[in-house]
Amino acid sequence: MQVYVVTASINPLENLCALAGCSSYSDEVKVIVIDEGDESIRKINEKLLSDLPHEYYGPKERATWFKDRFGQSYQNYLKLIPERCHAEVSFGFLKAYEDGADVILELDDDVELSKGFLEAHVDNLFNEDGVTVSASGKWYNTIENLNLNVNQTIFPRGHPYDPTCRSENYKWVNEGGKCVLNMGLWGGHPDLDALTILYYGGLDGKCPIESFGHKRNKVILGKGTYFGVCSMNTSFLPKIVPAFYQLYMNFNGIDRFDDIWSGIFLKKIADHIGDKLCLGKPSGKHVKRSRSIFKDLLKEVNGLEINEYLWKICEAADFSAKNYTDCYLELANHLNKNLNILAKRPEHVEFWRVQIENMQRWIEVTDKIS
Repeated sequence: MQVYVVTASINPLENLCALAGCSSYSDEVKVIVIDEGDESIRKINEKLLSDLPHEYYGPKERATWFKDRFGQSYQNYLKLIPERCHAEVSFGFLKAYEDGADVILELDDDVELSKGFLEAHVDNLFNEDGVTVSASGKWYNTIENLNLNVNQTIFPRGHPYDPTCRSENYKWVNEGGKCVLNMGLWGGHPDLDALTILYYGGLDGKCPIESFGHKRNKVILGKGTYFGVCSMNTSFLPKIVPAFYQLYMNFNGIDRFDDIWSGIFLKKIADHIGDKLCLGKPSGKHVKRSRSIFKDLLKEVNGLEINEYLWKICEAADFSAKNYTDCYLELANHLNKNLNILAKRPEHVEFWRVQIENMQRWIEVTDKIS
């Protein structure tokens, strides 16, 4: 089973050393590093990744890749991938998709891996285990499945603030199944938004709230129930790549919603097709670096308003297609028809025009390389 590990990083990748020799899939792992082409960092990572097949794709390598496939029009497709932004991982998805990977695993550089990490992801994707949850408020709180050091209800980054969405009125059914995406959880620092971290005093980007692993190994999201998809520790099948473009971020004052909004799009389409998404094991230890919480807040604040209604617009979409590619195009068209609702502020009009155009071009790329 060929497992492609994709990471977007400008740092030494000490955490990925654990992939070598600690898994039954170690001989079938390939690492795709999306970086900014810094040769000094690459020299360090050459040593750290010496026991693993790996490739680097900075701005120059990405430009060459697109030019080889699209000739003189390559610039139209190269701009799908931002620079100096986590959404760069989209390029790694394209590379893994083109190479015919069996499983794609996205990992952030601050997630420490434990023994059996890859096996846990593969198990949740392919085994028929699990319990299914449905939420009356349409959203499941992923942190509900974590053991915390505080006796309080905490919600993750990307979970709407609408009280209806924060009602933890869940229905649990002992129904498992195979999944097309598995979101691993976190020990250490959970994935929280800047407002929550600031509220709890995390001026350095880290707050006292910590988690100690997950409660249930596999929670499957019922049809019509959404969740905050965090890409720092997430595996998925290549079949969903045409519908899993990480939206273009760090643009028009909006950032840090690429995985959240792409997760909403994916969940809506998977529900229609009849596929399942899950979360649970493995819990990677999130060793978060210090950072300015105010910078994160500025990146997130313009997206918070959009986040309250984007999922409702997606919820209203109707699909006639039966595959991820065509459904994604139908969803892009649906968003375009609702642009006046999506763009409640003038500065959001250009943001969404670019996103919708990129979604359509993303399909051109995945069609070309499939």
